[in-house]
Amino acid sequence: MIPLDPLPNLIDQVYARILEAIIDRTLPPGQRITQNELAEKLGVSRQPVSHALHLLHRQGLVAESGRRGFEVTELDPARIRQLYEVRGAIDALAARLAAGRVKTDTAGRAALEAALQAGRTIGEDTPLARLIALDVDFHSAIYRLAGNPAIEEMIAPQWPHMRRSMATVLAELDYRDSAWSEHEAIAVRILAGKAGEAEAAALAHAQTAGRMTEERLRATDRAA
Repeated sequence: MIPLDPLPNLIDQVYARILEAIIDRTLPPGQRITQNELAEKLGVSRQPVSHALHLLHRQGLVAESGRRGFEVTELDPARIRQLYEVRGAIDALAARLAAGRVKTDTAGRAALEAALQAGRTIGEDTPLARLIALDVDFHSAIYRLAGNPAIEEMIAPQWPHMRRSMATVLAELDYRDSAWSEHEAIAVRILAGKAGEAEAAALAHAQTAGRMTEERLRATDRAA
C-alpha cells in the first residue's frame, strides 16, 4: 500500500486504496485494521481514513471490531449467490439491449470489441487485480452499449462485493480460460445483433459464475 499524495479528493483516494486491498486480499477476510495503522501505511492523517472506513462499513465490507477498530467482513456464500441471481437478470437484459443497439452505436461497439481483445491477452502470470479489472471492463462495456443508464446505476453499488467474489474463482487458472470463453460467446452474439442468443449466453455466464463462487466459498469455509 503506497503512500498517497495529499490531493483534494483524499477521502476518495483512501477509500479506493483500502477497497483494492480488500478485493485483492492484501487485507483478507477477518483481518483486523485500525485507523492509526492504515493512516501510517498510507501516509495520511486519521481523518480521511476514518471517513473511508465508515463508507466501507455502510457497504458491508468492514465491520466494527473493538475500540476504534474494524475487521474485513467474510464473504457470505448465500449472499453472493443472491447477488449473482440478480446480476444474471441484469446482465441478460443488458446483453439483449446491447445486441439491439450494436449496429447504431459505433462507439459502444468499439468499446466492447476493445474490452474483449484486452481479455484475450491474459495468461498464467496475469495479476489477479488485472484479471478482475478486465472482467469488470468487459461487463461495463455491455452495460454502456445497452444504452440504459439505470443498468449501471443499479449494479454499481454491488461491484465491490462482486469484485471480491471474482477473486475466489479467477485465482484458478482453469476458470480464467473458461470465463473468457464465455465472454467471447456473449460478445459474438451481441456483435452479430442476435439479441435472444446474447441474452441466454449472458444469463448462463452469470449463473455459472455464481454457482462456482458459492461452491468455492463453502469449500473454503469447510476447510477453515
